[in-house]
Amino acid sequence: MGDSVRAVRRPSPGGGEPTADELLLRVARGSEAAFEQLYDIVAPPVFGVVRRVLRDVAQAEEVTQEVLVELWRTATRYDRSRGSAITWALTLAHRRAVDRVRSAQARADREERAGAMAPGREFDEVAEAVTARLEREQVHRCLSTLTELQRESVLLAYYGGHTYPEVAKLLDSPLGTIKTRLRDGLIRLRDCLGVTR
Repeated sequence: MGDSVRAVRRPSPGGGEPTADELLLRVARGSEAAFEQLYDIVAPPVFGVVRRVLRDVAQAEEVTQEVLVELWRTATRYDRSRGSAITWALTLAHRRAVDRVRSAQARADREERAGAMAPGREFDEVAEAVTARLEREQVHRCLSTLTELQRESVLLAYYGGHTYPEVAKLLDSPLGTIKTRLRDGLIRLRDCLGVTR
């Protein structure tokens, strides 16, 4: 944009180069040439303001471009009585830069909260939990295939932690009968679960 653009600038009513205020009014009427001239004037100070807020050069350049696009889009809202075009552009620049910082901070805070909610939790834990639940459901389903006496004996011995003699006493049955029920019940469970020896 440099010298060639400056050479085609229309003089302001008072003579000489048009001011940023005059250029912005022309931009509001849709003049692309005026926007090119305005760009040359406001881009450096806008970048300076944004760069002071954002330490990252690439982000500062990106936000500067966003501000200049916003100037083009909202030029019709410019009110000369409320301040100069430069002041308006710098105010937009500062707001955009601060918004970018707040957005980045909010994102970092969300990630930190999400990390704090599951400290040390590995992906494999989720898979293990699902597998364990499916296995419990399968065991529950297979237990329902046993006779009531077999199921009672297995639950007391393997889930209740009782010895065979204790199971016999609890069910008021001979020890040999309990052993047979448990053996038959475990064989049926093994077959239902698809466990191979």
